[in-house]
Amino acid sequence: MLYSSKVLAGLLSAGIALATALILLFVESFTAERVAIVFLVSFVAGYLVLFLAFEFLIFQEVRTIKKRIHKAAGKEGTVTNQEKLPGENPLKTIRNAIETLTSEKNKEIDALKKRDAFRKDLIADISHELKTPIFAAQGFVHTLIDGAVKEKAVRKKFLKKAAKSLDGLDLLVQDLLTLSQIETGQVKMRFAEFDLAALVEEVFDQFKGKSNKKEVLLRMDGPARKILVNADRRRISQVITNFISNAIKHSPEAGEVVVRFGVRKKSVEVQIRDFGEGIPSEHIDRIFERFYRVDKSRSREKGGTGLGLAIVKHILEGHNTQPEVESTPGKGSTFSFRLPRARNENIENGEQQEPGMD
Repeated sequence: MLYSSKVLAGLLSAGIALATALILLFVESFTAERVAIVFLVSFVAGYLVLFLAFEFLIFQEVRTIKKRIHKAAGKEGTVTNQEKLPGENPLKTIRNAIETLTSEKNKEIDALKKRDAFRKDLIADISHELKTPIFAAQGFVHTLIDGAVKEKAVRKKFLKKAAKSLDGLDLLVQDLLTLSQIETGQVKMRFAEFDLAALVEEVFDQFKGKSNKKEVLLRMDGPARKILVNADRRRISQVITNFISNAIKHSPEAGEVVVRFGVRKKSVEVQIRDFGEGIPSEHIDRIFERFYRVDKSRSREKGGTGLGLAIVKHILEGHNTQPEVESTPGKGSTFSFRLPRARNENIENGEQQEPGMD
């Protein structure tokens, strides 16, 4: 409505100017001065009509198109003073806006494709992981139903195997729930001060049976001492448990797993090292992905859900840190992460940064 009023006012002014010029030309005496004045007034009137026509038919539509493009891009469709300049190239304006929108939409499409591919891969992985223990338990149960249940020794053996498969299925479901809750923010980190060395000793105690069976020595390197950190004790226990469990799995018979602490002024670095088969370099960047296995057949033989390291990664990200890996095939692997030291310990002890670890 505003633009229409402007155009009508402009056209009226141009009409009046043009009429005045004609009156001057034909009513008054015909002189060179009057011809020049009439020509100038006619030129101004014509220019005014042409400008208003372009403003109404082209520039106004260009601004409308650009607003809609901005709106489609999720931006506020406002027109700046620069965009109102009559010298602005309308086609260039539209082209730039369309190129920007196209680039943004292409990025969104690429992100959606990646999410879709990730979703499909995740569903396929979960289906495969669930299928293995379910089919195993079904096989044992159906064998018992078909007559093996009558033999006491066979019955007990198959029931134990079925129970083991179902335990593995339960562990997988629990890990999936844990990972989902962490990723969606349902699990909140509860920070508090605790003794990290004492926590490692507790985890060692949990794995005594497993390590003794394989004759793997679990030890902490360095003198016994309190190492106070500020973190979520329960979640860090999950991290250390996962790292030590993996270290035992991939250690040779009569090997060892060593935990070392690098105490610095404001942080503590934890290293869990094994001397097993190691990880090839091409797999290092992917081992924290869901269900990723360096050697699928051997990994399943050794147990595990394939989600442990993914859970570890998310827990550590919740502590504003990242897991790190150094590994040499045939010589073993070292997993490490850092946690902030407790503030009280820093103030009371006034300790300085220690030399870096090997």
